[in-house]
Amino acid sequence: MKSIQAYWNPLSIKNYDDWEIIEGSEGNLSQLTLAEDPQTGDYTRLTRFKSGYSSKSFGPKSHTYPEEIFVVSGRLYDEAFDIWLEPGHYASRPPGEIHGPFIANGDVVILEISYPSQSIRS
Repeated sequence: MKSIQAYWNPLSIKNYDDWEIIEGSEGNLSQLTLAEDPQTGDYTRLTRFKSGYSSKSFGPKSHTYPEEIFVVSGRLYDEAFDIWLEPGHYASRPPGEIHGPFIANGDVVILEISYPSQSIRS
């Protein structure tokens, strides 16, 4: 069962220190896990990009599992699809779909729901 923390605002300044810097991003990318199922590995998290950051050093990404994303704030360019993702954009990515690298226009927050329990192994 996914862990829960009911009724809190992860975007509040008082929760700023709870965000984890993503290694290799020089402080330009951070994440905050909102819920996680320790048995399946499925999780819900927020990912934050600082304005102007390009994830080109990480290259394009893909996963063996499906994931859903929703743009909460900011604009994010997805090079793989040649598209600007803006607040309200939603994507349901199947296993193996290439996405990124990304460029942030303004500070960006993405809601990500990932399902490692549904991994497809080759």
